[in-house]
Amino acid sequence: MSRTTTAVSSVPEGTKLVIVESPAKSKSIAKYLGALGEGWVVDSSVGHIRDLPKPSDLPAEMKKGPFGKFAVDVENGFEPYYVVHPDKKKKVTELKRALKDAAALYLATDADREGEAIAWHLLQTLKPTVPVYRMTFGEITKEGVARGLENVRELDTHLVDAQETRRILDRLFGYELSPVLWRKVARGLSAGRVQSVATRLVVERERERMAFVAARYWGVEGTFTVDQGAAVSEAVGQSFTARLSTVDGKRVATGRDFTDAGELKQSATSVAHLDEQAASSLAAGLAGARFTVDSVEDKPYTRRPAAPFTTSTMQQEAARKLRMSSRVSMQVAQRLYENGYITYMRTDSVNLSQEAVQASRRQATELYGPSAVPEKPRTYAKRSENAQEAHEAIRPAGDSFRTPAQVKDELRADEFRLYELIWKRTVASQMADAKGYTATLRFSADAADGRHAQFSASGTIITFKGFLDAYEEGKDPDARQDPAESNQSRRLPQVAQGETLTGQPVEPTGHETSPPPRYTEASIVAELERREIGRPSTFAPTISTIMDRGYVTKRGTALVPSWTAFSVIGLLEDFFGKYVDYDFTARMEDDLDRIAAGELAREAWLQTFYFGAEPGQEGAQAAEGLRQVVDNLGEIDARAVNSLPVTEEITLRVGQYGPYLEKRLPADAEPGTTPERANVPEDMAPDELTAAKAEELFAAAGPGERELGTDPQTGRGIVAKDGRYGPYVTEVIEEMTEEQLQAWLDAQPTEYYKNGKPKPKKKPPKQKPRTASLFTSMSVDTVTLEQALQLLSLPRVVGQDAEGVDITAQNGRFGPYLKKGTDSRSLESEEQIFTITLDQALEIYSRPKQRGRGAAKPPLAEFGADPVSGRAVTVKDGRFGPYVTDGQTNVTVPRAMNPEDLTAEDAYRLLAEKRAKGPAKKPAAKKTPAKKASGTKGAAKSTTRKKA
Repeated sequence: MSRTTTAVSSVPEGTKLVIVESPAKSKSIAKYLGALGEGWVVDSSVGHIRDLPKPSDLPAEMKKGPFGKFAVDVENGFEPYYVVHPDKKKKVTELKRALKDAAALYLATDADREGEAIAWHLLQTLKPTVPVYRMTFGEITKEGVARGLENVRELDTHLVDAQETRRILDRLFGYELSPVLWRKVARGLSAGRVQSVATRLVVERERERMAFVAARYWGVEGTFTVDQGAAVSEAVGQSFTARLSTVDGKRVATGRDFTDAGELKQSATSVAHLDEQAASSLAAGLAGARFTVDSVEDKPYTRRPAAPFTTSTMQQEAARKLRMSSRVSMQVAQRLYENGYITYMRTDSVNLSQEAVQASRRQATELYGPSAVPEKPRTYAKRSENAQEAHEAIRPAGDSFRTPAQVKDELRADEFRLYELIWKRTVASQMADAKGYTATLRFSADAADGRHAQFSASGTIITFKGFLDAYEEGKDPDARQDPAESNQSRRLPQVAQGETLTGQPVEPTGHETSPPPRYTEASIVAELERREIGRPSTFAPTISTIMDRGYVTKRGTALVPSWTAFSVIGLLEDFFGKYVDYDFTARMEDDLDRIAAGELAREAWLQTFYFGAEPGQEGAQAAEGLRQVVDNLGEIDARAVNSLPVTEEITLRVGQYGPYLEKRLPADAEPGTTPERANVPEDMAPDELTAAKAEELFAAAGPGERELGTDPQTGRGIVAKDGRYGPYVTEVIEEMTEEQLQAWLDAQPTEYYKNGKPKPKKKPPKQKPRTASLFTSMSVDTVTLEQALQLLSLPRVVGQDAEGVDITAQNGRFGPYLKKGTDSRSLESEEQIFTITLDQALEIYSRPKQRGRGAAKPPLAEFGADPVSGRAVTVKDGRFGPYVTDGQTNVTVPRAMNPEDLTAEDAYRLLAEKRAKGPAKKPAAKKTPAKKASGTKGAAKSTTRKKA
C-alpha cells in the first residue's frame, strides 16, 4: 500500500521536527503541539523548494543532452530534473540543520496532490536518517491537530505521481505549443492545458455575441385593481401588475421564442408575435374594460438549502456577494485556514463530519429555534464522480463553531466577511426547507376590436422561511430572462374566479432579445466545474493567468476576450484542436485522478500523451501524440491566423502594436499601394465592432498617412500619421540602394571582413527615424511641415544656468516640462516649449519645487465608506493615470476598465485585491560575497526523481 496509517505510540521520543509549507500555518500548529507536550519544533518550507528549471537555466553540460528541451528526459521514462530554487537554498540549509537534532521528522504539508509533492521534494532533498511520518490537518485547531497526530501515515507515492504527471504534462504542453504562438501571433504569449480551454470558453461566448441578431417583440402590461364586491373585503382596492399572456387563445411571444439569429423558433410558429402597432391597438382597445378572473391556482413551494461550500462554490458566492475575485477569495480563505478559523479550503467534497453536523444543528437551534432544524441530519450527494471524499467541505473550524460575532474583533474586514459567508452557508445546510406556495392568477377581457386578451401574474408566498433565515444562495444575473417570466416574490390579492378587476393604465411595452451574457469569474468557475475541467485548486490561478497574459480583461464583472485571444484560440483550434477540446481536457483530469488512485501508471500515460498510443493500449487517449502533432504542423499562415473578417471589404488584423482595421484594395489598384487602415480603440469589446462601427473608425481616422514635405537639412521626407497612441510626425528613411550598400561595405575597416571575403560580420546599422507626438492643438490634417520640423527638433535648449548646466524644454508622456540635470519642472502649455525664454525658465527654477503638476485636481468620482477600512473612497487622476484610493491604500484603475464606468463595488473590490497582495517587497541589500579558496568552485547540486 502506498498510504498506510502509523500509530502515534510508535513515534520515537526526543525532538520532533514538523515541516509545513506556510510560516503562518507553522505558528498556529506550534501553539497546539506545544500544548500536547515538549519536544515539538515547527518550521516551514515556504512553499515548494524544488521545481523544473527553465532549459536556459540548466548547467551548460546538460543543455545539449536529453534534458535540454524540457528539463525532462522524454526518451527515458520522462525523468524530471529538479533543482532547488535559488531563493530557497538558505531555507534548505536551515531545515537540514534543524533535522540534525531531531529524533523524527513529520511532513505536515497540505492534504492534496500539491501538498504531497511538496512533502516528497522535502524528503528527497533533506534525505533524513530518522523516522519520517506524513501528517495532515483538516483544520488548524486543537482537535484537528490531535486527530492529525492520531492518523500519521507514510507518503502517498500515487498522489506524488499524479502531481508530477501534471507538472510534466504542463511543461510538455506549454513548451511545445507556446513557441508556435510566439512565431505566429506575438512574443510573450503562452498556451496551457487548462488556461487555453478557459480562454476558449470566453472567446466562444464572445463569438456568440458577435453573431447575435436582436429580435423585437411587443407585449401589453397593466396595473389592475380589485373591484367592489370581492368575497374577501380586504382585497378590494388592492393593486398589482400583470402582463399579457395570450391573445385569442394564442400565447404571446416572449424572448425565449427567438433564436440568436433573431428569428422565431420552429417550435414557436403558432405563438402570437405582436409588433408595436398590434400591441398599441390592443392596449387602446382594453382601455376602460372590466377584467374577469378566469382562474386562481396555488401550488406548494419547497426549497432546500444549498450544500456546504466546495472550493468552486465558495469562489462563486464570494464573487457574487462579496465582489471578491477568485484569487482574492482563495488568498483570504488561506489565511483563515492557516489561523484556525476554517477547514481546508481546497476541496470538491460536500461532506461534513459528524462533529460539524452536530455543531451546525446546535447553532441553528440556538439562534433560530427548534423548528428551524429538521428531525434528521442532512446529507448531500457528491457533485462529481471525482470528488475527493476524504476531505470535508469548507466550514468553520472546530467541533463547536464560533459565530461571526465572536470572531469579528480578531479578523480583518475581508476575512470576517468571508468567514461569515462560510458560517452562514454551513449552518443553513443543516436547517429545514423553506415552504410556501406559488399563486398564479389569470384574468381576461375583450378589446374594442373583438380580440380576447388574457393576462397573468404570479408570486411566491413564503409561509415558513426555514434556512432562509440564515442564508440564501446567490445567482448570476441573467440578462436573457424575459421580464414576463420572472417569478417575483410578491403577494397577490385574494380573489376568486368570476370576480372583476379594473386595469388602469394598460400600455404597450416593447422588448428586445439579449445576447448570451458574458462569463463572470463566478459563472466561468461554475462552467469549468460543470465540464470537469481543472480542479478546485486550479480555478483561481487559471483565471489570473488568462488575465495576466492579456487574453481576457474585465469590464465590471464581465470577462471580455482580447483580439489576441481570438488569434490564439483560432490557431489552436485549427492546428491543435484536440488539446483545446473540452471533453479531451476533462478526460485528462480523470486520468490524473486514476494515477492518484494507483489505477494508472504515470510513465505509460505520459508516453501515450506525448508519443501516441499503441492500438489497444490501456488508457490510450488518441493514436497520435503531441510530438507527432507538432512535428507535422506544416505551414501556418501567420497573416491568416491574425486576420478576422468584419465585412467582405474590411478585415481586422492583430498586429505587433495591437489590432487595426484594413480595407481590401480594389482589383485595379497599382502595385505597392497601401490599403486604408484604422486603429481599433483598446477599450472596444469585440462584439461592439460592427460593420457600421468599422466605417466610423475609418471616417475618424482620416488618411492613414499625409506627406508634409522634405527636411531641407537631411533631404528626408516628413509624414504625419495617426498611430495607436495618437497622431505623430516622423521622417521617412529609405532602404539602402545597392550602390549605397556597396559604398558602405567599401568604407568598412578590414576587420569587418570574414575569411578575406568582402562580407562584413555586421550588417549596416539601421537608422532609427526621428518621431514626435503632435500637440493636442494639432491634427494630422492640419499640421504643417514647419510645425513638424519644430517637433522633431525637440528637446530645445533654452539656455544655461549660472553653473553652465543646460536647461531644455521638451514634451513628455505627462505633458510639457523643463529639465535641468535631474530636476524637472512642469510647463503650463505645450506652446511654451518653443516660446519660453531663459529668464522665464530661471524664474521657474527659483521657486520651491511643487509635487505633481501644481494644484491638486478634484476627484474623478467619490464613493461611500470602504467596507474594510471605513474610509471614504475616491477615484483620482494621478501621474500614472486614474487610481482608486481610500487615503490609505492606492490601486491603479486597470486599463481594461473605463474610469467613468467604475462603480462603488468595483472600487471596493480593487482595494480589497490590492490589500490581499500585501505590501510590495523591498529588494534585499546586496551582500559582498566572500572570496572562495582557489580550486573550490561551488556547484549547485541537483536531484533527479527517485522512488520514495
